Amino acid sequence: MSGRSKLAAVLAISALVAAPTATASAASEPAGPALAKKLAKKVTVEGVNRHLIAFQRISDRNGGNRAALTPGYNASVDYVAGKLRDEGFIVSTPTFDFDVMVTDAERATVAGVNYQALILTASPQTPAGGITGPLRVVPEDATTGCEATDFAGQDFAGSVALIRRGGCTFEQKHLNAAAAGAIAVLVSNNVAGPLSNVTLTNPGVIPTGGVSQADGTTLATKAGSPVTVDMRFHTEVRTERNVIAETRTGRKNNVVMAGAHLDSVELGAGINDNGTGSAALLETALQLGSRPKVDNAVRFAWWGAEERGLIGSTKWVESLTFEQQLDIALYLNFDMVGSPNAAYFIYDGDNSDGVGAGPGPYGSAQIEKAFADYFAAKGVPTEGTDFSGRSDYGEFIAQGIPAGGLFTGAEGVKTAAQAAKWGGTAGIAYDPCYHAACDNLGNVDRVALGRNAGAIAFVTASYGVSTEDVNGVPPRAKRAEARATAAKVQSAAHDHDHSHLAVA
Repeated sequence: MSGRSKLAAVLAISALVAAPTATASAASEPAGPALAKKLAKKVTVEGVNRHLIAFQRISDRNGGNRAALTPGYNASVDYVAGKLRDEGFIVSTPTFDFDVMVTDAERATVAGVNYQALILTASPQTPAGGITGPLRVVPEDATTGCEATDFAGQDFAGSVALIRRGGCTFEQKHLNAAAAGAIAVLVSNNVAGPLSNVTLTNPGVIPTGGVSQADGTTLATKAGSPVTVDMRFHTEVRTERNVIAETRTGRKNNVVMAGAHLDSVELGAGINDNGTGSAALLETALQLGSRPKVDNAVRFAWWGAEERGLIGSTKWVESLTFEQQLDIALYLNFDMVGSPNAAYFIYDGDNSDGVGAGPGPYGSAQIEKAFADYFAAKGVPTEGTDFSGRSDYGEFIAQGIPAGGLFTGAEGVKTAAQAAKWGGTAGIAYDPCYHAACDNLGNVDRVALGRNAGAIAFVTASYGVSTEDVNGVPPRAKRAEARATAAKVQSAAHDHDHSHLAVA
């Protein structure tokens, strides 16, 4: 295909993904501070999209990705930090050290043929020489390996389970396989290319590796054959950077914090994951400015090495003293806010859905309501999503800091009810290019991105004015009014006492 034809194809795809994913009813102005209303109008999808173009070009100029420990990530840090410094923010790029896996063996061997099996983050290793068992293939459907019943009808005891990606988390697939008796798991990609930079989230119970879509299809024809899985590594220390920027105005002991991870996976540019969250946050910061009229300082963060296990955010929070953590009123997290088959998810702060991890710390329910109220005023229906531990809110919640945020979906599958409510296509992933090379500028629903960018701006600015509903700290005007009232009461009491003495 010629360069001109490629460009035409990209523009055609962009036009399709930019189509509305939901038909909103007549929108009204959300209730809130004037600053929030003004900022939500100033943060436009055009401004956010310009940063996405920058991230794509940075990736293209630096080996095709923006992953941690690569030139593409360094260039992304410099781009974001430079924009913020030009706007006058107090900017730092604190470093953190972390262990990286250096591969010793990553293969599955059947009949003398080796297939690359990339070790999932948080997977245990095999012993030297690997482990061997019969290959059992889990039948494919929209949620392969996501239910215990998927493993019925075969003897998985002592086997290596081959499971196609999609429909639920890698962790759930491997736990179901382990419960069925498997001694190892191979997850095959559902899009072209290797399955890399993915995680079990929590420490795994059996060795779990990822194979490419093509190798998975080939291996599926070898069901019942003995397979040896050899996946081993050692660790070495590396250093990476976060980006932290704070307004010069507002209280420093009641800071409103908002963050997004800046790194991509190694397979591609990561424009939805998480260029969209990073770009929306950056445009919010730039339009807010470094000296806004806020009661509370606003601190923005772009995290590094999220794709390696939430490392940048975790290390940063752990570096704070208890008093410094107390200075953070709340944390807002934005990871994937423009998925091409978008959902409108808000983190379930009050656990009203009753799914998964439970509620966030006190104040998280109020944050959820703030986002829900904004979307309701805009006529956009929303759903809750669990604090599953898959993004950078994790360590904030662990330390008792209230948290919330937005998410448009990853490898989960959109239901028919959701498609009826929001548009898009039922039965496929919210982001079919999640952690894949095709996560580029054509992989964004810009209607969803614009709506989420408006919500990010509105709620962030609202908490910059007051966090009273979250932690009881009132805005400046209310504090001044309370002081004035107290002074009047004290003065009246003094006058009463003076009068009483005079009569005596």
